[in-house]
Amino acid sequence: MVARPAVGLILGSHIPPERIRTVARQAEAGGFDELWLAEDYFFTGGVSAAAIALAVTERIRVGLGVVSALVRHPAVLAMELATLSRSFPGRVVGGIGLGVPAWMRQMGLMPRSPLTAVRECVTSVKALLSGDALTRSGGVYTFDDVRLTHPPDGRVPIHVGATGPKMLRLSGEVADGSILSVGAAVEYVEWARERIAEGQATAGTTEHRITAFALYSVDTDAERARERMRGPLAFYKAAGGPNALTDAYGISDELARILARGGEEAVAAAMPDRWIEDLAIAGDPAVCADRIRAYRRAGADAVALFPMPPDATERLVEMTASEVLPLLGRREP
Repeated sequence: MVARPAVGLILGSHIPPERIRTVARQAEAGGFDELWLAEDYFFTGGVSAAAIALAVTERIRVGLGVVSALVRHPAVLAMELATLSRSFPGRVVGGIGLGVPAWMRQMGLMPRSPLTAVRECVTSVKALLSGDALTRSGGVYTFDDVRLTHPPDGRVPIHVGATGPKMLRLSGEVADGSILSVGAAVEYVEWARERIAEGQATAGTTEHRITAFALYSVDTDAERARERMRGPLAFYKAAGGPNALTDAYGISDELARILARGGEEAVAAAMPDRWIEDLAIAGDPAVCADRIRAYRRAGADAVALFPMPPDATERLVEMTASEVLPLLGRREP
């Protein structure tokens, strides 16, 4: 029998900051294994939100999911992670990615080479967290004898938010784990794991944790849960357009034809029911538990649930804790 994955909850930009404390406590009490704090610009700060969640909980792991490699200098990001880790040992996970290109352009931060920027950021953050001193120039970032005064007492895992094949290979090469985007089918998770493994082979590493983010809606009425997912899924598919996620699932051409007729509303009206069934976790508790197991079989070590609609987060967390997690059984260490 395949062990159940860790089950996480995504918080942050989709709920007001003042609700983070309540939901974080609720998730820990309900048996969730981890929390992920999104940093979607310009909503809620990921580092400050993670600090709030850590301060009001006792055991649950808290990850940044994800912060942009461009918004903070790696030395500052390493300092923030070290501060959190020393205050809450063993509970902090760093998540780094490029960030949504449109947001990066709004801030004038879009790099010439996203891969180079993420590589330099991840390797620099890991070196500084390990206690190294850095002196580098000529790349995306400059360091002149930078060393953390208070490095973490233990290891802080650094994960990379990745979608396309090159970024996935990079993640396998330089990171401790990968964070896969919402809107992914199990076929994409399988494909992504292969690309990550190629990067691991380059680096000669064997340990790498994969976390699949998933749009999530649970209800005693399965059809009602699926209908609540139509709008959110349409938003993400319209915003992302044809990409590696839709390539792996085989719908890139179909999505492009729909988008040629309009945007989000056109996608919501035209998407087949199977998209909702395959690209999200939506249904009654038994269906949701089966979908979580499917992501595990595809290669995800953890599945992080993104509650939809956001204003129902507390209700969804309660139902998940009482009716979904018990169906999955105990997670092996």
